[in-house]
Amino acid sequence: MKGFLRTICTIAFFAAIIPCFLSAKEAILAGDAQGFAYNITVHYNDSPCPGDAVFVRMDFSQTMGQAERERIDLTAATATLELYLGEKRLDKAEFYLINNNKIIDFQNNMTGGNSEDLLAKETFLAGIPLSSWWTRNDGYSLKISYAMEDKKQFHFTLPFNLTNKDFVSETIPLDSRNTGIRTNTSATRMAQIEKLNKVLATTNYEHAFQTTPYTPPTPATRRTSFFADRRVFAYSDGTSATSLHYGIDYGVPTGSTVTACAKGRVVMAEDRISTGWSVVIEHLPGLYSLYYHMSELKVKEGDMVEAGDLIGLSGATGLATGPHLHWEMRLNMSAVNPDFFTGDFTFSAIK
Repeated sequence: MKGFLRTICTIAFFAAIIPCFLSAKEAILAGDAQGFAYNITVHYNDSPCPGDAVFVRMDFSQTMGQAERERIDLTAATATLELYLGEKRLDKAEFYLINNNKIIDFQNNMTGGNSEDLLAKETFLAGIPLSSWWTRNDGYSLKISYAMEDKKQFHFTLPFNLTNKDFVSETIPLDSRNTGIRTNTSATRMAQIEKLNKVLATTNYEHAFQTTPYTPPTPATRRTSFFADRRVFAYSDGTSATSLHYGIDYGVPTGSTVTACAKGRVVMAEDRISTGWSVVIEHLPGLYSLYYHMSELKVKEGDMVEAGDLIGLSGATGLATGPHLHWEMRLNMSAVNPDFFTGDFTFSAIK
C-alpha cells in the first residue's frame, strides 16, 4: 500500500486572503489581522493512487483571545469538497462533523494561539473516491468551499496529484454453474442488486463510527485476486464478458473466521445470488465494507459491531470458483481500494 503524504495547510482567515503555496506538502493562506477570529487547519493526502480516495480533515478552532471579539459556534460550519481536472468538476462531497470539542482542549497546539489558549476545536471530514481508470495529470486540484454561522461563503484550492499505478489483467474461466449466475437476469437477482445499490447510496451524516485505521477482516495474507483487477470472464458457452474486480480476494479455507474491519452498523446480512452469504457494514457517512461468499453469518441487520468482531465464516457461496473471502469497500457508491483504509486515512494521529 502506498503511504500517506500528510499535507498540512494552516489557514488564518482574516479580511484579505492571500494564498501562498509553499510546496505540494504545505500550503498557507494568510492575510491582515483584521476580521474573522478563528483558524482552520487542513490535512489531506495529496498524491494518492487511482482507485484510492482523497480524504480531507478540517479543524476549525478558536482561541480565548479570538473569542473576546466574538464567540463563534464552530459546529455551525458547513463545507463542500470538490475535485477538479482543469475546469471540469469530477466529483464532490459534503464535510461532516466527526467530533465535538466544546470544552477547552489543553493538548492541542493550533496555529493562532498557544495550547492553553485554545477555547474550542471542531473537526470535519470529507472523502472522494478516485476512479481506478484515471491516470496522472498535472491538471487536478481540490476546491473547498465553506461558510460559518453567518452563511458567508469562502473558498480555497489545494494542490493535488495522482500517482500512476498498474493493475492486474486476468481471464477467469467459468463452469456452467458460475456462467448461469453471472448471466442471471431474473427479477430476483435484479431486485437484489437494486436493494444493495439503495443501501450503498445512503449517506447518514450522523453515523461516523470509526475514524482510526481499519483492520483486514482475516489474518490471512494469501490473495488470489486484487483490487481493480481487469477481468475477462470466459463463459462455458464460448462467449465472454469484461469486468472490474471491486475488492480483494483472500484464499482461505471454508469455515475461516471473518471479522469486521471497523466499528459500524450492519445494514445487510443475507444470501444473494451473485455474492452468496453476504454482510454489509456502515462505518462513516457513505462508507461501507462488504464481505462476500461466506458459508455462515454470525450477525444480523441492525447489529452494532466493533473492529475485530466475528461476523461470519468464509466459504464459496454465490459466484465463486473456490473457497475465499471477498472484502470490498465502497465510498459514495464507488469501489475503493480496501488497503487504503488500513492507513491513517483521516489523520487521526495528528493532534
